[in-house]
Amino acid sequence: MGGPGAAAPAATPLDQVIPAPASVRGGGEAYTLGEGTRIRVPGGSGEGKKIAGYLAGLLRPATGYGLPVTTKDGRDGIVLRLGGSGTKGLGAEGYRLTSGGRAVTISAARPAGLFHGVQTLRQLLPPDAERQRDRPGPWRIAGGTIADSPRYAYRGAMLDVSRHFFTVAQVKRYIDQLAMYKINKLHLHLSDDQGWRIALKSWPRLATYGGSTQVGGGPGGYYTQDDYREIIRYAAAHYLTVVPEIDMPGHTNAALASYAPLNCNGQAPPLYTGTQVGFSSLCVPKKETYEFVDDVLRELAALTPGRALHIGGDEAHSTSHEDYVTFMDKVQPVVAKYGKSVIGWHQLTGAHPAKGAAAQYWGYDKTGTAERNQVVDAARNGTKLILSPADRAYLDMKYDKNTPLGLSWAGYVGVERSYDWDPGRYLDGAPAESVLGVEAPLWSETLSTSAHIEYMAFPRLPGIAELGWSPASTHDWDDYKVRLAAQGPRWDALGINYYRSPEVPWPAK
Repeated sequence: MGGPGAAAPAATPLDQVIPAPASVRGGGEAYTLGEGTRIRVPGGSGEGKKIAGYLAGLLRPATGYGLPVTTKDGRDGIVLRLGGSGTKGLGAEGYRLTSGGRAVTISAARPAGLFHGVQTLRQLLPPDAERQRDRPGPWRIAGGTIADSPRYAYRGAMLDVSRHFFTVAQVKRYIDQLAMYKINKLHLHLSDDQGWRIALKSWPRLATYGGSTQVGGGPGGYYTQDDYREIIRYAAAHYLTVVPEIDMPGHTNAALASYAPLNCNGQAPPLYTGTQVGFSSLCVPKKETYEFVDDVLRELAALTPGRALHIGGDEAHSTSHEDYVTFMDKVQPVVAKYGKSVIGWHQLTGAHPAKGAAAQYWGYDKTGTAERNQVVDAARNGTKLILSPADRAYLDMKYDKNTPLGLSWAGYVGVERSYDWDPGRYLDGAPAESVLGVEAPLWSETLSTSAHIEYMAFPRLPGIAELGWSPASTHDWDDYKVRLAAQGPRWDALGINYYRSPEVPWPAK
């Protein structure tokens, strides 16, 4: 540490943030946050004021400054501007950040872009800005301009709350972390063999009985409808859309255990707390199955403002191919009936994907050519793709043989391997325009705390976020690992329990 006369550390260069911005022009005088700094929202839009309040709430504890929010126009302070001529071409999520001696201005066409610009601003301030107590500063933001918008519209993260249940507070903590890296979809895996996690009025035992345990036999849990609404509200305030998943026709033991008529033999199996997959199936020929599916999707659609419902469809090993096709042909129109679009795991392409459906690809190096070709053919025929290759994007894969948490069926996934691929070219033969984006799933067979989630997600999640946001031209591991290393002190300040991978040149603590 420098003495009393030491020069202040240089401001973070504009191009050192994650995800890498589309365009950066550095130079000019830095802006310094001070006692008199105001956060201005010209025009006083309601969404703009909310985002300004969010920013003030982030920065007040560490700076000790009042940072009042005002709707008065002015050329000083932090200016959050919605609309105007400078926002053309930025799209629904893009922003422009201009920093100089008198002000930092973030401009965007839509509120989501303004919020993403605020996340960039956070990373341009010193890591101590994230602390919950007064720090000495100085709080400087390098001069120059960033013009930024995402490569892909879908940039997701999935949290499996079925294998182990995570509380509303734990989900909110993860949302906070996802928002920092401009993730805009939160896929919640709400049902599986080990637990059903959403209360539905039409089939109450799904939650009260089917949600009463988890892997290893713990107490489980479920979200009331108010809990689920609160998660959706909190996600929306961070510009994330919730994508709920009810996995069908396999991964359904919690439902089958809750209601005997859902079983072909009319007998409910016991609750399941192990980790095997592929043994359960809804009874495809029974009319009760489709009454159940209709009720579940109707209630879930009514609770969910987002456009998509995820119907799973993976690892249905106990369902014959003919039954699988029959089931998916009957279920996809139900999703449409309730005004939603279908997302399914990529096995959906082995049936007849509905018009407008998206297939989430989770294959990996050992996935057979026939299965890959099936997905590519569907993409050529109009099915959209979300890419989650298990040996790149699955955050529950171990980093290496010594990782104390996670699984390794898709191999070990180090930080470089997780980052070093191009979604636009990953599935050979799939049209580039078929790719909606990327998603980083986090399965929870071995994870039961927020610290566990963070250890597996960080430092890999920001890399998947960058693949979803940044232009392919910015992709460079040697550059990225330096930017990633600089996030370490920020995570320390936030109390994030990250893995200090030896692949990353972390600063000394």
